[in-house]
Amino acid sequence: QQQLMESGGGSVQAGGSLTLSCVASGYTYSTYCRAWFRQAAGKEREGVASIDGDGKITYADSVKGRFTISKHSAKNTLTLQMNSLKTEDTAMYYCAADHRYCNGVPQSPDFRYWGQGTQVTVSS
Repeated sequence: QQQLMESGGGSVQAGGSLTLSCVASGYTYSTYCRAWFRQAAGKEREGVASIDGDGKITYADSVKGRFTISKHSAKNTLTLQMNSLKTEDTAMYYCAADHRYCNGVPQSPDFRYWGQGTQVTVSS
């Protein structure tokens, strides 16, 4: 089993920045794909970005050029740097992990481990 814990959410004005972090604990060996998802009120959960063990990164079109995903393997930490935030970025953000390889923009069914989420609110 693997546990994931997000932090760093909050409220920010449009154009601002936030950095989300996700710390993994438990059985983290052979975890190959890590990702960020988000779910806005009344909408389905959507993949934001993924990074695999070789460092290959994929972003959703909606965040390309604004968000940066990175990982610190020794600390079992996944980070999402979010710049130029827009009101439409408002959502609960979740980190996720799985033992399989990443496969493009992350899809919820492909991930076994999930954090509890951290809220990001962007105001105009």
